[in-house]
Amino acid sequence: MGAAYFYHLTRTPLEVTLPMLLDKAQGAGWRVLVRGRDHAMLERLDEKLWQGPDDGFLPHGLAGAPHEADQPILLSTDTERPNGAVCVMSIDGAEVTPEEVQALERVCILFDGNDDAALNLARGQWKALTGAGCAAQYWSEGSGRWEKKAEA
Repeated sequence: MGAAYFYHLTRTPLEVTLPMLLDKAQGAGWRVLVRGRDHAMLERLDEKLWQGPDDGFLPHGLAGAPHEADQPILLSTDTERPNGAVCVMSIDGAEVTPEEVQALERVCILFDGNDDAALNLARGQWKALTGAGCAAQYWSEGSGRWEKKAEA
């Protein structure tokens, strides 16, 4: 049974936090699906990931492109995981179900703490997932570094 990790972004933008988490997931040997709600946003993230750091590379692709099943990291708006992902990273309020959390190694929910709508949506997701019995952790970078603030 997996767990949902909530990442409350207040200092570092998604474009910086997501590659850090993807690198950690790859280090664990996990295939990842980055699930968003807006295809244009995923295309921007795709471009950012290609421009990644000089000392590393995060192999990835967009859903619907050739060889999507071969991608260790796949960016998609869909709930399907054609690349066999065992980790889902939800951005922009993309839906995650309790069944999914329990079936996967990890679900990461990244949300912009400076956006009231995103914050309220994440609170609702926390209540829904923990209410369904899913293990969850809440991480905040409010102090300048990532700290676990709550666990259920």
